Amino acid sequence: MKYQSTKLFDGYSTCFRQWKADTTHCMYLHGYAVSFRVWFEGELDERNWVFDFGGMKRAKHSIQGKSPKEFFAWLLDHTTVVAQDDPYLENFKQMDKDGVIQLRILPAVGCEKFAEYLYNEINQFLQKETESRVQAVRVEVYEHERNSAAYSSPINLVDNDIELMKLKVQANSPYNDGWTKEYYQKELDDRSKL
Repeated sequence: MKYQSTKLFDGYSTCFRQWKADTTHCMYLHGYAVSFRVWFEGELDERNWVFDFGGMKRAKHSIQGKSPKEFFAWLLDHTTVVAQDDPYLENFKQMDKDGVIQLRILPAVGCEKFAEYLYNEINQFLQKETESRVQAVRVEVYEHERNSAAYSSPINLVDNDIELMKLKVQANSPYNDGWTKEYYQKELDDRSKL
């Protein structure tokens, strides 16, 4: 049996723009109080934990040379994030050089692409940190409490029927709080479409 746990990372003030959204106001620089939630999945360790919530501070391994917690702050806290193909990239680089912004360049921007980027970085880290015992199965990035986007691991269709049964039980448990019930119901709805 595999277990899941979640952790919310928050408190990041991030500025970005989606230059390809040229018919909306999202093409302009704008900022959010960005946060993200990670779903960890794996077998329990000797402490009966999927993943040590404080493990991002005390990690033996790093993400791009930083502890995971430091990396998340470096990437998202008081930074300007732009896509590597932004036509104004050189202007942003100059502002970074002049000390006006802290520039971070990613393959693409937006909550969906941030979720995918974090998912991949976190999984590379977890593979080393836990010797492949744990993986991130979902990362959800929030612009604020009403807008979010997620990136998830592909579903194994062979196990889907078993997962559907588990989700039905979890979604209908009287012990769930509103958020947990909503999560399981969304997972159930998404997997039922397969």
